[in-house]
Amino acid sequence: MALYAIGDLHLSFSTDKPMDVFGPQWERHYEKIENNWIKFVSPEDTVLIPGDISWAMHLHEAKKDLEWIADLPGRKIFIRGNHDYWWTSLKKMKKAYPEHIFLQNSHEAYGDFAVCGTRGWVCPSDAKSDMHDDKIYKRELMRFEMSLESAKRKGWRRIIAMLHYPPTNERLEPSGFTELIKKYGVEIVVYGHLHNINAYGAGIKGVVDGTSYELVSSDYIDFKPKLILP
Repeated sequence: MALYAIGDLHLSFSTDKPMDVFGPQWERHYEKIENNWIKFVSPEDTVLIPGDISWAMHLHEAKKDLEWIADLPGRKIFIRGNHDYWWTSLKKMKKAYPEHIFLQNSHEAYGDFAVCGTRGWVCPSDAKSDMHDDKIYKRELMRFEMSLESAKRKGWRRIIAMLHYPPTNERLEPSGFTELIKKYGVEIVVYGHLHNINAYGAGIKGVVDGTSYELVSSDYIDFKPKLILP
């Protein structure tokens, strides 16, 4: 039973959103993901998918994308990305797609770990941050702590966190997210959102203050699910 992660699938089986406009590496990227997923992931494994799953605008429009993911091996745990406009209430998503696990102010078990997470947002002092971003940032911090606290209340001591946005600004400075990661003793953080070689450096990586940070945007990991555990 292994744990993998891959973010930013950017599927569009029901919408006209070809990803190859972002570079040749994205040409028919879903075939690369599918082939690598089948090669590495077994049915008893779990795959973390930290956002930007589908370009669909509404839940019913995401049907083909979510069913495509469901047909791949393993158990899947999702959080929302900034482009997941189809994401709606947990009740509606669970009813429509009971085979998937959607994290929202909640946690999910994986072995000795609780998996927690939220979308995240642009961190303060980032070049792209403004007053509007600050409001969303604070709201996402609250949601992240709600998820972490839900695991703590159930007695979980080991935690893996999943974010869509990187947990720091582009200068890799501490943030409210890194404070919560430290407060709750999070051991592993996976995140996505960053694309192309010019952006990859804006994400914290490696072991920092005892926490391992993994960037798992699908293009960064060459469209291969990344082994997180064991």
